[in-house]
Amino acid sequence: MLPTASSSPNAYEEPLSGCTVTDGDTIRCGSERIRLLAIDTPELPGHCRKGRNCAPGDPYAATASLEAALTGNLTINRVGEDHYGRTLARVAGAKGDLSCWQLERGHAIYKPDWDNGMRVARTCSGSVL
Repeated sequence: MLPTASSSPNAYEEPLSGCTVTDGDTIRCGSERIRLLAIDTPELPGHCRKGRNCAPGDPYAATASLEAALTGNLTINRVGEDHYGRTLARVAGAKGDLSCWQLERGHAIYKPDWDNGMRVARTCSGSVL
C-alpha cells in the first residue's frame, strides 16, 4: 500500500533522519537536499527567477505546512536527481506522503510533467490532483 495522509505512512524503502525544511517542497536531511516529487510550491521572496511561472500562494504558509508534516519516522523513495543536484523523491512520515500533504492543504500545485512514473498521481487521493 502506498502512503497517503490517512494510511500507513511508513511504506517507502529507506529511513530518513535529521531532516529540516528548506521551503514548501524541499527538505534537507544531513547533506542531502531532497525535492518532493511532482509538486511546486510558492517561492520564498527573491527565488522566483525572471520569466518563470511560479506557483501562486503564500511561501511562508507552504513552508510552515511542510514543517508541521515532518514528524514521526520518515521514509524515502528516491526516483532521480534534478538539474540542481537535489534528490527527487517521495517522502512519508506520520502525516503520510509529504507531496500529498502539501497538495491536500492547498500549499502546492501538482505538476504531472514532473511526476516520474506517475508515482504521486497513484499515491495521492484523486481529489487533490
